[in-house]
Amino acid sequence: MDADPAQYDSRYLAGVVLFNRGDFFEAHEVWELIWMEAGPDKKFYQALIQAAVALCHFCNGNGRGAIKLYRSSREYMGRYDARFLGLDQTVFWQQMDCCFADLLAMPDPTRAVPIREELIPTITLTPAPDAWPDPQTYLDEDE
Repeated sequence: MDADPAQYDSRYLAGVVLFNRGDFFEAHEVWELIWMEAGPDKKFYQALIQAAVALCHFCNGNGRGAIKLYRSSREYMGRYDARFLGLDQTVFWQQMDCCFADLLAMPDPTRAVPIREELIPTITLTPAPDAWPDPQTYLDEDE
């Protein structure tokens, strides 16, 4: 699906901003706002949510949870075109694969391995939006 930057949901963009800041839990919270009302794109947003939570688990030392969500995220996202809503899946999953390689190679994922910050993925949208929203607009006051 070719993306028209004018058609990007501002909550989608806010989630991307948060994800790229390393605020994975917050990105998941904002993307859930879209996921709850999404139609045919529901599994794509679920994939983004699960990728963010996988990284959150990885950062917190929950190897088993990180791997489980990494795999389900990849499966859900794989149902969509290689470039969907401006996200190039090939690039995104290359980054995720590099980030998770050490964890996936462990025979016992219950043991934590430190995440390598230089390998944490970011999301680039093509075409880029004309403007990025302030993600704080979509976060609850108590976050």
